Amino acid sequence: MPAWECDIDGCGERFDSVEDAIVHQTSEHERRECKVCGSVVPDGYFAIRHAFDEHSRAEYVRAYDADSNDVRTRERIRDEIEETANLQRVVERLDEHRSSELP
Repeated sequence: MPAWECDIDGCGERFDSVEDAIVHQTSEHERRECKVCGSVVPDGYFAIRHAFDEHSRAEYVRAYDADSNDVRTRERIRDEIEETANLQRVVERLDEHRSSELP
């Protein structure tokens, strides 16, 4: 059974690699507006990374009506992905995907 599942809006699609899951989230799901700063970012991993790299935990909690468990869960997901994924390969695949969509 594939180890990585997309949980965006109950998607449920499963992937053998974390890279496949991130590419799916970035290219198949709508981008979201950050409730803290208004930036528009891909949902999933990149949204989590944006929230915790660009904003304080307190800003995140206030903007998303979250609690410490929500923060810990998202930090755990981010850490697990960053320990496992070849993020350079994800960026390359996303660039290839964008190039193939150009007219």
